[in-house]
Amino acid sequence: MKQVGTLITAVFILVFSALNLTSCGRTAETVSCFPDTNINVVLNLNLPAYQSLQNVGGWIYVNEQSPGTRGLIVVRTTTGFKVYDRNAPHLCPDSNTTLMVTDNIKITCAKDGAEWILYTGEPTQIAQVPPKTYQSNYNAGTNILNIYN
Repeated sequence: MKQVGTLITAVFILVFSALNLTSCGRTAETVSCFPDTNINVVLNLNLPAYQSLQNVGGWIYVNEQSPGTRGLIVVRTTTGFKVYDRNAPHLCPDSNTTLMVTDNIKITCAKDGAEWILYTGEPTQIAQVPPKTYQSNYNAGTNILNIYN
């Protein structure tokens, strides 16, 4: 009888471990089911489409040039630029996890109401991690912004 109990316990542990490994777990930056995509976007800020990035506090959505999983949010800050992926970092992707800028001061997730500060990416509600960010390099001489990972 003791062997049957041990066998059932072992099977339960194996099944639970397998489910736990394949579930949507967290890493330091995003949930494990967050799509990993290569980013290489070049923005010519002289073009009218990017006019709002000429001033600190300006932001845009970028949906061209294979920009992340659902597009990017690019924000001009006092120290340069912040670039966020528009996929919610704390949830497995679905149709309601695309991040949006609200009131020109915060980023929100429609699925669960999570919020982040637009200029810093700091979480303020629900989520514990900031949006996934990408590196950028700005050439002031040519007014070109390169975004990459």
